[in-house]
Amino acid sequence: MGVITDLLATLLETLRDVLPIAIILFGFQLVILRKRIANLSQILIGFLLVLLGLAFFLEGLERALFPLGKLMAKQLTAPEFLGISGNEVVVGENWQQYLWVYLFAFAIGFSTTIAEPSLIAVAIKANQVSGGAIGTWGLRISVAIGVAVGISLGAYRIITGTPLHYYIIVGYILVIIQTIYCPKSIIALAYDSGGVTTSTVTVPLVAALGLGLSSNIPGRNPLLDGFGLIAFASLFPIMSVMGYAQLSEWVAHRAKRRQRVDRGD
Repeated sequence: MGVITDLLATLLETLRDVLPIAIILFGFQLVILRKRIANLSQILIGFLLVLLGLAFFLEGLERALFPLGKLMAKQLTAPEFLGISGNEVVVGENWQQYLWVYLFAFAIGFSTTIAEPSLIAVAIKANQVSGGAIGTWGLRISVAIGVAVGISLGAYRIITGTPLHYYIIVGYILVIIQTIYCPKSIIALAYDSGGVTTSTVTVPLVAALGLGLSSNIPGRNPLLDGFGLIAFASLFPIMSVMGYAQLSEWVAHRAKRRQRVDRGD
């Protein structure tokens, strides 16, 4: 009964959150545009499915993903797993011993981004409007690598205790430099790719990982150090997508140069 009660409470909260969106959409359609809503029954059924899906998803986060992320962080940072005794744990000096944490952060960042529905949708549309010039898998993998590297670096920041703003400032300086030299056609897509990664699949696990790490590493404050991983997950895909475009452009120029040499031009 406890599960059903929690699910109903989540469903009511979801309805309260989604209802203003529905009011705006239906209100503009009926009051501003003054047109009847086509396929109203299908829309209402879809609206109901959205509510049920969000409720099940949010309840699943609370019961599975958040506890699982915290559990993994606790196990990976346990002194007995790291092979050190409790009195040897000196935060900032033992960062090399957290190799499995960095590998887990990389793996979880890559896998959740590949499975991110919003990224899949953006990649498909980018492939369509570019006439196939932008590969669906190429974009998804480049974004996933950026998120994976960013979350690994964010885990390193939590373990060492270095300030978050240093990484963000340096990261955006690199983004600005890349923007100057990157192909113009990819810039907008690269910036959008940084936003679509922080969605339904990636955010819960990444947030749980950050809070779990900061809760189980001596000297860390979950409020001060546990958050910030999402910022890495948003920043680094911008760099990776623009880097992917720059690398592709360099390879294309090199291939053309070889063709000219072969023809004797």
